[in-house]
Amino acid sequence: MKYETVESDITVIGGGLAGVCAAVSAARLGKTVFLIQNRPVLGGNSSSEVRVWVSGANAVGTQRYARETGIMGEMLVENQYRNPEGNPYYWDLIVYETVYNEPNITLHLNTDVHEVEATGENDNRVIQSVTGWMMGSERKITYKSEVFLDCTGDGLVGFLAGAEFKLGREARHEYDEEWAPEEADNITLGSTILFYTKDIGTPVKYVAPAFARDITQTLIPEKRIIRTGDSGCYYWWIEWGGEMDTVHQNEAIRDELWAAIYGIWDYIKNSGKFDADNLVLEWVGSVPGKREYRRFVGDYMLNQNDIISQRPFDDRIAFGGWSIDLHPPKGMYTGENASKHLFPDGLYHIPFRSLYSRNVSNLFMAGRNISATHVAFGTTRVMATCAVMGEAAGVGAALCVEKQLTPRELYENHFKSVQQTLLKQDASIIGARNEDVRDQAKLAKISASSTYQKIAINTPAELYSLKNDVGILFPVDQKLTSIELLVDATIETEAIIEVWDTGRGENYIPRTLQNERKVIIPKGEKQWITVNIPWTPNGEQNVFIVIKENEQLALWKSKQPLSGVLTFEKGDIPIVDPNLSQQPEQLVVQWSMKNLTRQPFCFRVNDPIGTYLPDKVINGYHRPFGSPHMWMSEPNGQEEWIELTWDKPIQMDEIHLTFNDDVNEYLINLHFLKTEFDIMPELVANYRIEMNLDGQWQTLDSIKSNRKRKRVHHFETFTTDKIRVVIEETNGSKHAELIEVRVY
Repeated sequence: MKYETVESDITVIGGGLAGVCAAVSAARLGKTVFLIQNRPVLGGNSSSEVRVWVSGANAVGTQRYARETGIMGEMLVENQYRNPEGNPYYWDLIVYETVYNEPNITLHLNTDVHEVEATGENDNRVIQSVTGWMMGSERKITYKSEVFLDCTGDGLVGFLAGAEFKLGREARHEYDEEWAPEEADNITLGSTILFYTKDIGTPVKYVAPAFARDITQTLIPEKRIIRTGDSGCYYWWIEWGGEMDTVHQNEAIRDELWAAIYGIWDYIKNSGKFDADNLVLEWVGSVPGKREYRRFVGDYMLNQNDIISQRPFDDRIAFGGWSIDLHPPKGMYTGENASKHLFPDGLYHIPFRSLYSRNVSNLFMAGRNISATHVAFGTTRVMATCAVMGEAAGVGAALCVEKQLTPRELYENHFKSVQQTLLKQDASIIGARNEDVRDQAKLAKISASSTYQKIAINTPAELYSLKNDVGILFPVDQKLTSIELLVDATIETEAIIEVWDTGRGENYIPRTLQNERKVIIPKGEKQWITVNIPWTPNGEQNVFIVIKENEQLALWKSKQPLSGVLTFEKGDIPIVDPNLSQQPEQLVVQWSMKNLTRQPFCFRVNDPIGTYLPDKVINGYHRPFGSPHMWMSEPNGQEEWIELTWDKPIQMDEIHLTFNDDVNEYLINLHFLKTEFDIMPELVANYRIEMNLDGQWQTLDSIKSNRKRKRVHHFETFTTDKIRVVIEETNGSKHAELIEVRVY
């Protein structure tokens, strides 16, 4: 057996998506990082060992423009291209390669950290080292660092260091949370094991093991959805252990989950109620996917009211959008619904103060163990949200090392540097802008070969009956006078059209009625009707046009999407909690795009807009926030360019380009869905960067077959007063689109 002591700037314990993103973000800032994982693969609950699909702020397509960027976004977009079928082993490779590509990371798999050396009084602890056992290698390794990140999920490192934590549910009065119980208790969300099935084309028998649960003696057949075509996360409701200690009774929980799975499969195969003769049980997980255990106490405890009010913290460093998603304590054996969901109206914000320990001065945490109440944890726990918090914690850790500060001191004295560093790395902080004084692009004059200045979707493809209210969202920068709609009318009838604002830049629902018009439409087909609906917004923002239901009318859909334009249909008020006598309105759920994604209605805006002007690439935003915030060319089908000009020559050696990868498009890592394309059509495929030298354009770099959102180009230092980015070809869009240019 070997005893070793190693040192690095930062040690990250836990190789789930939070830990991976934390390690990668710190390493990209030049810090040496040990990433320690107690399993043979990275990815945590998303790995091939557990196979939970990666959910995040988009909430399975419920939230708009909500897909994560930064490191999590890189992995999702790369997985879309390389793994469109959702193979769990290929996803393992995407995550592993993301770590492998960072030379500053030393990865130790199969290493279980269970010893922590920490000093100091209870209110000011300091971690000196952590020690782990590398299974299969007979190595006992002590890791010494300046900063440690507990991304273990269960929070073992912080616990051993003496960090304050909470376990179970807070009482309602503690944070005035409507969904909290009257009295505090030790109830947590339970654990889940998943299974996969396969049709092998010939009958196959199944003999249940002796320990299989007879589910006909439970409420499962009555209260849960069982279908032969489903596997994997469709069976997320196979959950148990919420009334137990999900760590110390992990083995017992696993055994009960196995008993349930083999009993469910016996019911499917042998009850005679399913067409399952040719189905075989292909894979059953062996590692329970835990949802909840310790939650550490930071300088701020995120709570339900922060989520629902979308509190815009000054120290926000990440966002979420999943519902507050809480499950019954008895899990699959309860007679209650398997879950209840409460959504904010749009994306919510997560503060930096929830990512570091209140009493351990060099401990960050990221993932499901952050400083949040049980109720708030019901949304922050999903993996893509954990990942973006991990990236933020990694940046915080790197800056603490660089500036020789504690996390609290970093928050109190240098917090802007955390936000600006995250933005530079393409991590998303909703509503925050690039304020980097070193970015010379902000001093340039911007011009372009062409600019899209009038919204018009003219090509009809399919008729859409107005059986429900529908909505069209698009940006307005100065005024709205009138729009035109392409309609069919079976008889002469009246159309009611409303103009609404969205209330907040991160929201995409009708919030306040601004105008209403009634228009008589004659009987006829493919008629362009003009609706005068004047509105002068208070600054550039999105408008939400509502066309009220009328079964004598139909709109024409197009199959040519346009960045910045969304189309919705209004559904019923959802059941948030069956126990409530009056359900919350939940507009973000009612106004759905699920059958209308990339299929806008044919319409025209008669006012010119400045939404897509070239100077948007230096306005500081790099994702939608009340407006698309991007340059977009006319659909000319030829080379387009955007040019930066300075009053006098400047020196530069680094150019950052951020392209549009349509963060409204919902992506998943496993088998849930497959997009119609392997690369976002809006992404630029081929481009070159040129500089002007003595009146002649010279190519600095040329990229072919691009499928990345963010590209950083490094050069030997050169001097010029003009550069331009020439878009030669996209991955399918008729428009050249560019979100941000930075120059250093």
